[in-house]
Amino acid sequence: MTYAEAIQFLYGLQMFGANFGLATPRRLAALVGNPQEKLRFIHVAGTNGKGSTCAILESIYRAAGLRVGLFTSPHLVSFRERIQVNRQLIPESEIVRLVREIRHANQAHEATLFEFATVMALKYFAEQKCDLVIWETGLGGRLDATNIVTPLVSVITNIAFDHEQWLGDTLEKIAAEKAGIIKHGVPVVTAAAQPEVLAVIEQAAKSFNAPLTRVAPSSTCHLPSSLPLFGEHQKLNAALALATVEVLQREIPVSDEHIRTGLATVNWLGRLQLIEKPNGQKILLDGAHNLAGAEALRAALENDFPQTRPLLIFGALGDKNWSGICRLLAPLSAKIITVPVASERTADTTELANAFRSANPVATVTAAANLSAALNDSKDEPFVAITGSLYLIGEALELLDLSPANTDERGLNEWTASKKPR
Repeated sequence: MTYAEAIQFLYGLQMFGANFGLATPRRLAALVGNPQEKLRFIHVAGTNGKGSTCAILESIYRAAGLRVGLFTSPHLVSFRERIQVNRQLIPESEIVRLVREIRHANQAHEATLFEFATVMALKYFAEQKCDLVIWETGLGGRLDATNIVTPLVSVITNIAFDHEQWLGDTLEKIAAEKAGIIKHGVPVVTAAAQPEVLAVIEQAAKSFNAPLTRVAPSSTCHLPSSLPLFGEHQKLNAALALATVEVLQREIPVSDEHIRTGLATVNWLGRLQLIEKPNGQKILLDGAHNLAGAEALRAALENDFPQTRPLLIFGALGDKNWSGICRLLAPLSAKIITVPVASERTADTTELANAFRSANPVATVTAAANLSAALNDSKDEPFVAITGSLYLIGEALELLDLSPANTDERGLNEWTASKKPR
C-alpha cells in the first residue's frame, strides 16, 4: 500500500458519514489491544478555542521534557496534522502501516473516518510511548469517538452556538453534550461563563463527584507577557491551560520556567496567525467560522490593530451562520472580497457580498473567482485579513507557502452526520 492508497482508503470511509456513539470506536480499539489503557490524557471539549488550548498545553508539557501526543481536528491541509508527537506530524509511512493494520480489524464494523482516525491516533501514541496525550474532541463530547478514554482531567473551553442540528438548539443542550466528557472523580476545568451553561457543567460535575475549577476572564491578568497569540480570547485559553496544569501539578509537576517557555513558544496555524511578507504586507489568518469566532476576531482587530483597517477576504460554508458573521465583520473593513471555499458546501460569493453590502453600505465589496485571485487583487494592501472557513485558511497556507505538508487532503474534513447515535 502506498501513502496515496492509504489516503484514498480514508476518503472511502466518508461514505459512512459521522455517526455519534461509542460502541464502534470501543470495539475497534479493543481489536487493536485497547491502546488507550496505556496512555494518559487531557481531554478537551468546547465550541471555540479547543485547538488553541490543546496547542498551549502541548507546548508547556513538551517544554517540561515530556513526550507529548497531540490529536486535533479538522486539519488545515494534510491529514497528518491530526496526529503529532512533540509537534512532529505522523510520517506518511506510519499512516500507511496503521491504515493497513486497522483496516484488517475494521472489516466487520464499518467505522467512520473519524472513528478510524481516533483509533489510529491511540495506537500510534501508545507505540510512541507518549507520556501524555492532549486529546481534542471532534464534535460535541458525550457521543464523540474520543470519549472512550478516561483522562487525568477534562477541559471545557466555552459553549456557544455551532452545529446546532447535531448538538441542540439551546446553550443548555449544547453544554450537556460537551459536559458528556466528564468522568467519575476526574477533575474538570472550564472557562465557560454563561450562567445557564455553568449550571449544566456544575450539575454534571457534581453528579460524577468530579472537582470543578472555573477560570474567569480576570485570570488573564496573571499571564506572562510573552504569549505569541493575538486576542483576549487566546489569553483566556492560556489561562485555562495554566489552570489545567495547576490541577495536575501533583501528578505531572511543571516548573514556572517550563510554563514560561511553553507559553512563549506556542504556535497554532490559522488562528489569529500573523504573517509579514518580504514586501512588508501583513496578513492575518483566522478560522472564524461561527458567531463566537467572528466576535473574537472583531475584538482582536479592534484591540490589537486599532489604527489599521484591513482588507477583508472572506469565504464560508453554506451551512454556517454566514449572514450573522458578515454582519459582525462588515464594519471592520472598507474593502471586502468574498471568495468560494473548496467544498461542495461553499456559500455563494454573491450572497456573501450582498450580506456585507447590507451591513456596511459604504464598503467596497467584490466577489472573486477564487482565493488566488483575491490575493492578487489585494497584493498592494498593507494589511489583509483572511477569515471564515478553516478550508479557506488551509488554502491560504498553501498559496502563501506556509503549508505544514505538501499534500492537499482538505477534502477529508468533509462529513455528514447520521441522525441516530450508534
